[in-house]
Amino acid sequence: MRSSSVFLLATLAVTFLSAPAQDTPPAQKVIGVSELIPMGGNAEHPLLPIGSTAPDFALKGTDDKVHTLAEFKDAKVLVVMFESIHCPVSENYEGRMRGLYDSYRNKGVAFVAINPNNPKAVRLDELGYTDLTDSPADMKIRVHDRQIPWPYLYDGETQAIAQKFGAVATPHVFIFDADRKLRYEGRIDDNQNEKLVKVHDAHDAIEALLAGGTVATPHRPAFGCSTKWLSKSGDVEKEMERIKAEPVALNAASAADLAALRANAGNKVTVIHFWSTGTPNGAKDFAELETTFRMYRGRSYDFVTVDTDAAANTPKATEFLNSQHASSRNLQLSSADMKTVQAAFGDTWRPNEEFTAVLAPGGKLVYAHKGPIDILDVRHAVLTNFTDNPHFPGQSEYWATKAR
Repeated sequence: MRSSSVFLLATLAVTFLSAPAQDTPPAQKVIGVSELIPMGGNAEHPLLPIGSTAPDFALKGTDDKVHTLAEFKDAKVLVVMFESIHCPVSENYEGRMRGLYDSYRNKGVAFVAINPNNPKAVRLDELGYTDLTDSPADMKIRVHDRQIPWPYLYDGETQAIAQKFGAVATPHVFIFDADRKLRYEGRIDDNQNEKLVKVHDAHDAIEALLAGGTVATPHRPAFGCSTKWLSKSGDVEKEMERIKAEPVALNAASAADLAALRANAGNKVTVIHFWSTGTPNGAKDFAELETTFRMYRGRSYDFVTVDTDAAANTPKATEFLNSQHASSRNLQLSSADMKTVQAAFGDTWRPNEEFTAVLAPGGKLVYAHKGPIDILDVRHAVLTNFTDNPHFPGQSEYWATKAR
């Protein structure tokens, strides 16, 4: 029988605020971040008022089961959390949410998470701090990777439940009493940096309700990533139009050029992918790496493709790059230079075999793989070696501790 702790998380996407201690955090302009979240809801998606009855729901979770509000009828307190997979603020709060769950799951508190985002409404340049999208399939990966124990439900198809709650950001928490009346709504605590937290809003609200009291401050503005409503899907289409219009070029490179790449001077994490038109099933890996480039290029990141075809195949290689809209840096290596380059990377591979490397700033080789890749392994190697963005403290630790 399920524990009486349920935590509702819902995925919203990419418009971020830092998390200072005051009630209304100031908006911060951040790379890879778009529209700012409306702190008090808006006319189109108004916040559920304090004292309202919990909206009913019937949503499929990552366990492929449909979960309803009635499932948690015996809980003394119900915590509903709107959360997203791709949002760095949501990622940084996963550990604190687990702390709340572990503290209260045996005390009559139910936790459930809802993802309100539709991946069709999230641009690639809004995925700069994640390995995954907000799709139901990717939700399952995150739940497995992080061993999330509460039900994690998907509302992205219609976003009907997110609209009933008026969820404005990820994370955004709604806490209901035993009669399922809303008694607290807003942020989890007052600072993204856990070491600087002074006010534990969600914790204090739960404690008050379990003690039979009232919540002293029933509303604190939520901060995080804005909900990605389906109405934003047009922005995704416009982004792809811009990508398709970007120039594509293939330039000759020498062993010396590759040696400079291998040294990776500067502060960028760099992915280098060796490929050829004769690589079996190489188009899939190439496309995933180009997608990753579009996700991370707003950060200190570089992606270089190296074609190992003979010069006679240059037209075919160029045609392939154009088909992939490969606006990354694309080089072509002479076969005479292959052994020198392989020596620099400390590995050997055939001209028609894929080889993918991830270099940390300063040239440390943190990932090297011959043949077909697992794109999540590549992304994890990249994310682990990014320098922490001060707007999202905790990201370095989050990815460094990722067990997969």
